[in-house]
Amino acid sequence: MSITNTVAFYTLGCKLNFSETSTIARTFESKGFQRLGFDEAADIYVINTCSVTDNADKRFKNIVRTAYKNNPKAFIIAIGCYAQLKPEELARVDNVDLVLGANEKFKITDYIHSLQKNEIAAVHSCAIEEVDSYNSAYSIGDRTRAFLKVQDGCDYKCTYCTIPMARGISRSDTLENILANAKEIVARGVKEIVITGVNIGDYGKGELGDKNHQHTFYDLVVNLENIEGLERVRISSIEPNLLKNNTIEFVANSKRFVPHFHIPLQSGSNTLLKSMKRRYTRELYTDRVTKIKTLLPDACIGVDVIVGYPGETDELFLETYNYLNTLDISYLHVFTYSERPNTEADKMKDSVTMPIRHKRSKMLRGLSVKKRRAFYESQLGKEKSVLFESENKEGFMYGFTENYVKVKTPFNPNLINTLHTVILTKIDEDGVVLFNWMT
Repeated sequence: MSITNTVAFYTLGCKLNFSETSTIARTFESKGFQRLGFDEAADIYVINTCSVTDNADKRFKNIVRTAYKNNPKAFIIAIGCYAQLKPEELARVDNVDLVLGANEKFKITDYIHSLQKNEIAAVHSCAIEEVDSYNSAYSIGDRTRAFLKVQDGCDYKCTYCTIPMARGISRSDTLENILANAKEIVARGVKEIVITGVNIGDYGKGELGDKNHQHTFYDLVVNLENIEGLERVRISSIEPNLLKNNTIEFVANSKRFVPHFHIPLQSGSNTLLKSMKRRYTRELYTDRVTKIKTLLPDACIGVDVIVGYPGETDELFLETYNYLNTLDISYLHVFTYSERPNTEADKMKDSVTMPIRHKRSKMLRGLSVKKRRAFYESQLGKEKSVLFESENKEGFMYGFTENYVKVKTPFNPNLINTLHTVILTKIDEDGVVLFNWMT
């Protein structure tokens, strides 16, 4: 294909989606396509969808409208979790030309035979039971940090979640491939890698095409530590029951793994955790936080929590709120429960009204602001390493310390993707930390 063909991408959802979008973009580039920004008039627009929340679903139509406005003749493609779950629904959206499921998205260029718009969108999507192969992915060039995919799919049966229906069974990349990808990322000058997947703590399962664990997540961590030239490794969301003490202890003594953990909780009530079919109790979660803070007192700990799950009474919500209020954590990602078709929770009684869901969400978001502020205050006066990012926002640029404190300084292009030691001094009116230079 001629290099005059252009393509643009929009990614909804998680770090895993970003890693896959970047890999798919490189596939296009290898075929002679030129990549443009999504706000430009491209020949093809690829939208990588998400199914986790209603909001992500609804945003899809708006993104399609934006693409169509940028170029009414453009060929518009939907891929990702929503495309696997509801391909026919996406195909009915005005101006969508092609919908690809979980297996098909990595062969995207094979399905583009013409850039003529289709009156009816073509759909290529196999049953989720057939999605058992693994495709390596990593992001490069999109951000200062690189997202490295190590695992896909999930064998857990959480009652509110559609991810197993969108991504299939748990399966892993080979350790050899992961290390090769990590070396490639480092060779491109990237300073920080974020390990990502659907359920990364389950790493090793399906590594060689069977259900057995060839390696463990701990094995992966130990091997990544030895990548020459790699400055930082950050662990993305990991289930509390799969975050083992040996991993925490290794991170505590590591030269590359940073003291930042994101551990889903979902509820502080054992009653609701059992209803959700989560694989841990509140007590186990407390043990994990205590272990981290004992070995890494400055560690940043982020928490996912769901509000408004069926059966969440005022008392059970307050149990979660009070638990989080006393827990030594740094911030919350708050999700307002939304009914997802074909999940167990969707059939449950004792639904929580939307006004109450929103009220509880607001309460926990307020608690998150309080927690983040307290964590930032605890870091003032300390010497930290900052990796600066590329965005110029109203004359300022931002960076993150190893323990995920966000800092800002006047924009200087020479600082992009560089590490500097600073002393954190104060929190500004936007809740971002200012600092004094050391190096």
